[in-house]
Amino acid sequence: MTAELSLLQDIERAAGEAFRPLGMDEIADDEPLPLDVLEGYRGAGRAWVAVDGADRPVAYLLTDTVDGAAHIEQVSVHPDAARQGVGRALIEHLAEAARAQGLTALTLTTFAEVPWNAPYYARLGFRRLDEGDPALSAGLRAISRAEAAHGLAAWPRVCMRRELATAPVPVAAPAPRVSPPRPRTAPAVPPSAPSR
Repeated sequence: MTAELSLLQDIERAAGEAFRPLGMDEIADDEPLPLDVLEGYRGAGRAWVAVDGADRPVAYLLTDTVDGAAHIEQVSVHPDAARQGVGRALIEHLAEAARAQGLTALTLTTFAEVPWNAPYYARLGFRRLDEGDPALSAGLRAISRAEAAHGLAAWPRVCMRRELATAPVPVAAPAPRVSPPRPRTAPAVPPSAPSR
């Protein structure tokens, strides 16, 4: 299982390189979650992996429940699989799972001005939560404080929310197969560091 989870760390490192040209070297250099934390998410059923046609992991999503919402703790897509609807498919998979659990929304924190962060999530139906918004819950505020303590306040951050009462956002590209991480022995092919 360690080998499988280490592939998620590789995806995170590769995805982080996109921040370097924006002058966000500290984000690019930030270490992925440790294997024991990833194992905790996997074991709790709060991690999903998207695989390509050869069953190789190309993206993953980790989720927590925060104040009655499914909170996206981390979503990372390998650059080789970028712009193919993989991240969207993972988010829509989470939305369906959250609805089935009776959760009311998806939430996340992200960089406000990075094109594949807040502007991307807005296209997926997320809205920014400004100060004074009743949806800006105590849990989201605590996450924001922890991220600031981790050094992320050097760049503008925003909390976002997407209600789940609305219909899912259509997936433009064919959706990749999404599954929990599993041991590599099969022929196919998880409060932690903040999401990017």
